[in-house]
Amino acid sequence: MKQFHMRNEGFICENCGAHIEKATKTARDHCPICLYSKHVDIFPGDRENTCQGLLKPIDVEKFKNTYKIIYKCEKCGQLHKNIMAEDDDMLAIINLSTKNKEILRFPYLNEEW
Repeated sequence: MKQFHMRNEGFICENCGAHIEKATKTARDHCPICLYSKHVDIFPGDRENTCQGLLKPIDVEKFKNTYKIIYKCEKCGQLHKNIMAEDDDMLAIINLSTKNKEILRFPYLNEEW
């Protein structure tokens, strides 16, 4: 069974350099601007992982009435998922959700009417 340690801390994002404040409703686990996280936990909030690599956001998936961001550690390659936060940059989420996916094309839009 997973153990959860509530940690809600501000930090400086190691990817984009933004100064990130504590979350208002839950524990802050990633940058709301660039969506990067850091591989610091074995169980949420325990800060016991020795990897310390950057977690690069690579995709999103639907989860209940929200989304989860899927991460891949740039150091060890492990995959992780975190629920998106209310203050995440929605444009960054949309860009991530369409990255590397075939976008539906409408050929008639290129035709002259």
